[in-house]
Amino acid sequence: MNRRDLLALSAAALTAPAAAAAPADPIARMIVVNALGGLIDPNLEEPKRAAVTPRILKDAHASGMTAVNCTIGYVAGPQEPFQQSVADVGQYDAMIRANPKDLIKVLTAADIVRAKAEKKIGVIYGFQNAAMMGDDPARVDIFADLGVRIVQLTYNLRNQLGDGSIVPEGRGLTDFGYKVVERLNGNRVMVDLSHSGRQICLDAARASKQPISINHTGCRALTDLPRNKTDEELRLVAEKGGFVGIYFMPFLNLSGHARAVDVVAHIEHALNVCGEDHVGIGTDGGTTPIDDLELYKDALRKEHEDRKAKGIAAPGERADTHPFVDDLRGPDQFRKLYRLLAERGHRPARIEKILGGNFVRYARDIWGA
Repeated sequence: MNRRDLLALSAAALTAPAAAAAPADPIARMIVVNALGGLIDPNLEEPKRAAVTPRILKDAHASGMTAVNCTIGYVAGPQEPFQQSVADVGQYDAMIRANPKDLIKVLTAADIVRAKAEKKIGVIYGFQNAAMMGDDPARVDIFADLGVRIVQLTYNLRNQLGDGSIVPEGRGLTDFGYKVVERLNGNRVMVDLSHSGRQICLDAARASKQPISINHTGCRALTDLPRNKTDEELRLVAEKGGFVGIYFMPFLNLSGHARAVDVVAHIEHALNVCGEDHVGIGTDGGTTPIDDLELYKDALRKEHEDRKAKGIAAPGERADTHPFVDDLRGPDQFRKLYRLLAERGHRPARIEKILGGNFVRYARDIWGA
């Protein structure tokens, strides 16, 4: 190569357009909150005590998730509700102490912001049943002092506060339920009506002095199943200043095998009913995916039989349904949802609200800054 050719190549290199940069992570600067999820590895047997593995932590960090509402305490089964719930709080406290570089216990909205700044995962303690209150609403004080920040009033069945989503009678909030809601308000604990029947949800939204939430649900207008909420419930929760999280669950599609397009459809319906300041996500799952779906089928069948035996299986659950959305799982699930919403024309500011901003706003209203 002579000098003239070398100079020509150098000039061409200087004037050529720069190589296209790798696409930026669309959620890198966002606060992403899963209003109901978990730090779990479904490929492993459920540990006897709360614990996280290096893979669970790696996947949670890789997902871009800032904070997650983890279900602790009694949900269903033969255990004594109060004892199990207190024990679970202790175990989660120990788990967080053992992983200080990765986890932080969330008590206020500021802790979610701090988790983002410190590149940690904020762990929110939440109950999916209030059966542990027994017959004493003052137990709310105990759990609030222990750091429980969300209490779902019922699971699928009836308890002393009212009826869950699969109870045909649909009893509303009981006298005891009203006392518990009042106590939750006094302790600035979120009142969650996921899994509830329609009437108890409406009663609680009207009775609560603070906004309430439905942290993981779908829209009944799109898929008529008991685990999904009616427009009446969604609208009232939003009008009262609350929060609605859409889940990544089979109840979004009557086939029992929901897809990412179903998640987007339910989010868009909730936006139309509630407005963009009240809708988020509560996936009801973790960020570590199933490695072998064929192998997992046996585990699913066993889990379904156990739920049927306990009487807590809801319409829409079958032995062959997946308790997640097949094409919206793993560490990339939040980025993929961002891109799907963007393709539908939702602007970045709205998507940021959906992925976490609306939950943080709601948390400030309930827990304080």
